[in-house]
Amino acid sequence: MNETRFDNKLSSTGPVFKPLYKQVEEHVKQLIVEQRWKPGDMLPNEFQLAAELNVSQGTMRKALNSLTDTKVLMRKQGVGTFVSEHTAQNGLFRFFPIIADGKNPELPKAELLSIDTQVPDATVCSALELSNKDQVIVMRRRRLLNDEYCIAETIYLPYAYFKALVDMTDIPHTLYHFYQTHFNLTVHSTKDAIKADIANRNDAELLSIKAGEPILSVQRTAHSLNGKAMEFRISRCRSDNYHYLVTLN
Repeated sequence: MNETRFDNKLSSTGPVFKPLYKQVEEHVKQLIVEQRWKPGDMLPNEFQLAAELNVSQGTMRKALNSLTDTKVLMRKQGVGTFVSEHTAQNGLFRFFPIIADGKNPELPKAELLSIDTQVPDATVCSALELSNKDQVIVMRRRRLLNDEYCIAETIYLPYAYFKALVDMTDIPHTLYHFYQTHFNLTVHSTKDAIKADIANRNDAELLSIKAGEPILSVQRTAHSLNGKAMEFRISRCRSDNYHYLVTLN
C-alpha cells in the first residue's frame, strides 16, 4: 500500500463548481485509473483518506458512499473498502443479460474466431470517439450456452489502448476482468441499444439457425472510469430459446 501523501490537493475553485464530495469522488477515481490502487486492493480507512485530502470525515464518507453505489468500490462489512473487480460472478449480474429460457443466468463460454486490425467505419468511429485515421482491433467470437451457439459477437477496441492484444492467443471468456488485469482499463458503464432483426447468412452459419429467423441485435458501448469509450460490441443473438433480461433496483 502506497502511504505517501497524494500529489494533488482539491480545490473548490474552477470554471465549473462541483460540491467538494464530488471533487473527492473524481480524485479517487483518477487515483484508481493511475493504479494507485488496483482492482481488489483495499483503500485506507476514511479517517486516513480524509486527512490525506484535507477534507472532513463526513465529506470523505459521502464520496466513498457514492463510489460504492456506482460499483467503483465495494465494501466488506467489518473488513474495509476495496476497488471493485470484474469477476465472473460480478460480470454475470451486471453485464451479461442474455438468458436461456427457463434457466438460471450463467456466463457462456466463448470461441475466438478471429482477431485483426482495421480502419473503422463511421459507426465504429462514432461509438469509440475515433477519427477515420485511427485503427481498431476487431475480435470475432461466438458464445455457447447449454451446448448451443447462441451469440455471434464482433468486438471493436481502440488500437491505442489494446495493441498488445493482437499477439495474444489465450484470451479468456470474460473480457472485462481481462481488460482490468492486462490493460488497466475498467469498464464503468455500458449503454445497450437493442432491436429486433432477422438472421443473415453469416448469422445462420455461426448460430446453426436458418437465414430469416428472428434474432436480437445488441449494440453496446462501454466506457472506462475516466469516461473514455473503450469497447464497441455488436452481438447477434438467437431469440428462439433465449431472452434479454434487465432487472432495475
